[in-house]
Amino acid sequence: MRDPVRAAYRIRWEFLPRELGFGSGMTCWRRLRDWHEAGVWEALHQALLVELHTARQLDWSRAVIDSSHVRALKGGPKPAGARSTAAERAPSTTS
Repeated sequence: MRDPVRAAYRIRWEFLPRELGFGSGMTCWRRLRDWHEAGVWEALHQALLVELHTARQLDWSRAVIDSSHVRALKGGPKPAGARSTAAERAPSTTS
């Protein structure tokens, strides 16, 4: 999970400035972890999608599905191995 403040400044959690008013970097990390485990981000994402869809602000014709967001089902089809493009097998360099 990425957070915008750390991503923008490219800093580690322990160097997060307290002046931002979020507490220590470790406190921020624990809060984000807990919210992630509680499903807060998924619920927020779903609520935002519903609201935007209701307001007709989403163009689903431009949607993309990424394998990092869609669980692969067990027993699903496996891709075939890649065919070799070489004319013949290369000689072994280890024997």
